[in-house]
Amino acid sequence: QVQLVESGGGLVQAGGSLRLSCAPSGRTFNGYAMGWFRQAPGKEREFVSAISWSGSSTSYADSVKGRFTISRDNAKNTVYLQMSSLKPEDTAVYYCAARPPRRIVLSTDPSEYDYWGQGTQVTVSS
Repeated sequence: QVQLVESGGGLVQAGGSLRLSCAPSGRTFNGYAMGWFRQAPGKEREFVSAISWSGSSTSYADSVKGRFTISRDNAKNTVYLQMSSLKPEDTAVYYCAARPPRRIVLSTDPSEYDYWGQGTQVTVSS
């Protein structure tokens, strides 16, 4: 069974940093764009960031722009989300997802992602 596995979540104080990682289990995602989404209690899942297969194109939600950085190492089959200057409102379960190759390279729409991880909890204390 194909699965994406996230790691790196935890509890951090406001202003701190965390780096999330996401790696697939069961297959590789050659050509796939990857995205990070998050869901806070009582809220809908929201887009955080996405990166193209080559890494040359990236996209960020306005709420994280300038604080989060997405990257990928295709040799290690891993996607990262470096989160800095964390705020209590960043508290959520963070999910990585894989989107098959499309003419429009990046998407903020979770319905366009075919594979999802189980999520990793990020808690930012004030």
